[in-house]
Amino acid sequence: MSTPPLHGIRVVEFAGIGPGPFAGMMLADHGAEVIRIDRGDAGGAAKDPLLRGRKSIALDLKKPESIAAVRRIVKQADAIIEGFRPGVMERLGLGPDVLLGDNPKLVYGRMTGWGQTGPMAPEPGHDINYIAISGALHALGRQGEKPTPPINLVGDFGGGGMLLAYGMLAALLHAQRTGEGQVVDAAMTEGSALLMTMMWGFRAMGRWRDERGTNLLDTAAHFYDTYETADGKWVSLGAIEPQFYAELRAVMGLSDDKWSAQMDARQWPALKAEIAALFKGKTRDEWVAAFKGHDVCFAPVLGFDEAYDDAHNVARGAFVEAGGVKQPAPAPRYSVSGTVAPAMAGERKDAAVLRGLGFAEEEVAALGF
Repeated sequence: MSTPPLHGIRVVEFAGIGPGPFAGMMLADHGAEVIRIDRGDAGGAAKDPLLRGRKSIALDLKKPESIAAVRRIVKQADAIIEGFRPGVMERLGLGPDVLLGDNPKLVYGRMTGWGQTGPMAPEPGHDINYIAISGALHALGRQGEKPTPPINLVGDFGGGGMLLAYGMLAALLHAQRTGEGQVVDAAMTEGSALLMTMMWGFRAMGRWRDERGTNLLDTAAHFYDTYETADGKWVSLGAIEPQFYAELRAVMGLSDDKWSAQMDARQWPALKAEIAALFKGKTRDEWVAAFKGHDVCFAPVLGFDEAYDDAHNVARGAFVEAGGVKQPAPAPRYSVSGTVAPAMAGERKDAAVLRGLGFAEEEVAALGF
């Protein structure tokens, strides 16, 4: 494998939680040199895969000498990531006008919930709040039940950190072509809304109802849901296409004519009750064996350790262990380029990092190292 695709890109990441570190992890996994500016002791870093593959420096951003050091470091960088509330970086003297003035090619990545502008911009919030106003949370849950957040995958990670990483890569390509840096304003409200694009399309075509739990993909259909098995475990079923549905019928013995009207939503509740009872008749492993070799779109629902040990995931190297921590491996894969093997944060070497960035011994000492 050749060098990773982002080799030679330097990113300065200001310490935060959730989506900002995830964007930094994505860039580091694919070869960028990511230097994390910590606020002090980064407790727990050695166990947090989101912080893998970084160098880090502890700088007190309330001190003028630390701000001067950050500006000097950013002058040598291609991009930064910051996840403070709007206005914080400006008050620190590290806003876009200052840093782009120092480094016109800089990509200035900003991760917030509400965005840099708008009436909600200064308000606090978390994933659940951002996906609430984007319309995403309304669609998540079963019929007649309250909206159910899918932990913090939709706002923080899919619509947040991943979207920021994508936007920064687009801006880096632009900077390489034109020499022009810019701000990337990634808001989790808009990112989570973007993840719902297909549902907006279905709605426009009359194929999606606003009432959650009544649609093809939101647990209403008997052929697209999870089911409990005899041993209290679960399986997933996604037999949408006619050929997969036909195989489902064959495996489960669904021969009556009533199973033929697959897309008749009026029949779904009754058919779901019957299919749920059938799944309860065998263990999860027995169902895995029954479906093996059949094109049904079926898989067992695995827990953390089961997923780590699953034969397919092992064959693909989907998970790794680094520093005694089991974690997902870098993704996606490349046909030519490599990715970076995860390495957990070790003992911080602030002085060594600063020396590597060209700081003289007396300058390192002046910063307290």
